[in-house]
Amino acid sequence: MDRAPTASVLLNRLQAKARFRHLQVLVSLGELQSVRRTAEALGLSQPAVTQSLADLERLVDLRLFDRHSRGLRVTPAGRDVLPLARRMLDALAEASESLTAARQREQGVVRVAAITGAIGGLLVQALPAFAAAHPAIGVQVRESGPEEWGLQLARGEVDLAIVREPAVPPAGFGFRPLLEDRFAVVCRPAHAMARRRSVRWSTLARQTWLPQSVGSAARETLDRLAAALGVEPRTVPVLTRVSTLTVSLVESLDVLALVPLSVVRPWVDKGQLVEVDAQPAIAFRPLGLVMPHEQVTLAAQSFAAFIEAFAAQRTNGMARPSAAGRS
Repeated sequence: MDRAPTASVLLNRLQAKARFRHLQVLVSLGELQSVRRTAEALGLSQPAVTQSLADLERLVDLRLFDRHSRGLRVTPAGRDVLPLARRMLDALAEASESLTAARQREQGVVRVAAITGAIGGLLVQALPAFAAAHPAIGVQVRESGPEEWGLQLARGEVDLAIVREPAVPPAGFGFRPLLEDRFAVVCRPAHAMARRRSVRWSTLARQTWLPQSVGSAARETLDRLAAALGVEPRTVPVLTRVSTLTVSLVESLDVLALVPLSVVRPWVDKGQLVEVDAQPAIAFRPLGLVMPHEQVTLAAQSFAAFIEAFAAQRTNGMARPSAAGRS
């Protein structure tokens, strides 16, 4: 009586002679219980399916299917092996997905996390120019909150982030400044403060304000200024961090709002909002790139280089409105 091969012998046989086609035939036969339907599903001839199954059974020295007049029936050994074969095929498919995604990131896709200020203050203008200059590179942008982008970088969900300068960059990443920023007092064009020159904070603090959410840098700054002046500003009973809602409210109400200029820059540029000439100006942390020190894809490198050059050209654009532009 022949001795059954040991696990080591079977492993050596499979490594030397087994093919992924064997796994495909095995799994398909297990699901369809038919040589004909398996052949149709895999685009093979019926003799090729039969031969592939025979080869595999010879390799493992076990019968995996019983043949009968109406098709095939999985043997107990076949039932044990089928889940393993499915997992191997699933792993191969997952590897293919990962390799495809890696190739896309390396050659043609860059994933960007950006805070609201980076989108309005930079990407709105930069992305059309980048698309024209690099038509082969796709850009995937997700808007991220201050507490989100670090985790997205750490998990590998994005390749880089455009955010405010962090107190400490995440481990393995560095910050490269792009644009200086400042807090801006904005209002609708018809507001009494819209065309005045050099408005002091002692005057502004007594106006009606649209407050930003508690805990935001803008809210803390306004509260600190008002406290230093001994004034409690009048506010409307609406709180929001949504930039489009802030703009809509400021356009509709006779209020002021203190926000980073980068957040509302598109609406100021279009004349929908006016930046009040508040004095003294209040600086805010700059916008910049957070990128890994190592393993930066070619697409991410190209994107970062373009954004840095674009931001350098726009640096003067962050200057305060000139007096000549006021009546």
